[in-house]
Amino acid sequence: MLIPTEPIGSIPRPSALLDVLKRYRNGNASAHELNESYDAAIKDTVQRFEETGSPVITDGEQRKSSFATYPLEGLTNIADDGIVIPFEDGHNRQLPRLTHGPFRYGRYAVNYLQSALHEAHRPVKQAVISASALSLLYPQQELAGYSREAFLNDVVKEVSGDISLCLDAGAHCVQIDFTEGRLAVKLDPSKALLKGFIALNNRVLEQFNSEQRKSIGVHTCPGGDRDSTHSADVDYAELLPELFRLKAGNFYVQLASEKDPRRVLAIIRENLQPDQRVFVGVIDVIDNRVETPEIVRDRVLLAAEYIPLAQLGTTDDCGFSPFEDDTSTGRDIAFAKIHARVLGTQMAADLLQAQNRNAS
Repeated sequence: MLIPTEPIGSIPRPSALLDVLKRYRNGNASAHELNESYDAAIKDTVQRFEETGSPVITDGEQRKSSFATYPLEGLTNIADDGIVIPFEDGHNRQLPRLTHGPFRYGRYAVNYLQSALHEAHRPVKQAVISASALSLLYPQQELAGYSREAFLNDVVKEVSGDISLCLDAGAHCVQIDFTEGRLAVKLDPSKALLKGFIALNNRVLEQFNSEQRKSIGVHTCPGGDRDSTHSADVDYAELLPELFRLKAGNFYVQLASEKDPRRVLAIIRENLQPDQRVFVGVIDVIDNRVETPEIVRDRVLLAAEYIPLAQLGTTDDCGFSPFEDDTSTGRDIAFAKIHARVLGTQMAADLLQAQNRNAS
């Protein structure tokens, strides 16, 4: 396509899978039954993703407990009483807390990728969690025999390894989920925390050469969950200039749900580097109304007024279900929205191509 389009990642899990998960955790379903349910969910998700016409797909994160905590599965050195993240509708999510070192992944994202590649007939992208999000696992009081510096060194090693494994296994691209960017400004208006996050994530990105970085991207949004957000009230102008300092080739930027997209696009234009592509959000994932292709088309055309076509792509504002228990959006609605993104992006590309021909 003239304008590439990609999803962010997560798709609501089927009710049958959620039922088996609940029974498994209550001791009423076997691991074999759970694995069969996961396999069925991935097969159905990949098939439905391909039916939308999306040129790039994901596994819908069907096996992930959440986009942020998948590396922690099976670890014995974490506790449940970590940082609490409040959302605007009043619900909270709580991160785990590291109890002692060293920090190592319990599960790598390549495991999810390989399952999806087995089912897919189209390129598959893989999302991974950021080093900055994982840095929040370290408690305020320094751990005995395991300094914060040593922990961060291990985090950088594990995150860069996670990305490398996915690229080597054949991922179309790897997306680093950086939903804590705007939240960092909310927690620390001085932006020292945000700048620290950027520096830490750049330590990861610096492990890759310029060619590899073309296949690595960063996703930012105000933390969509259960049709709510944790930091949409933070001015994008506080984040975006720092965001584009990240040494990544692609940026996936929530935009459809912004109140003043023109202002945001102007900021993106001012800060986007020549070797970077920005995938603007044209689907509002916390609004259950399905966009028409025409609405998507118009959002793309607006973005094209500010961003050169060679650097423009489209995406969804966020994943549809970043936590496994988020059922605020139905699967049918999610796939209908993705289909609208694909059609609307193509409509806009056709119009822009026609305009370019007429101009020449």
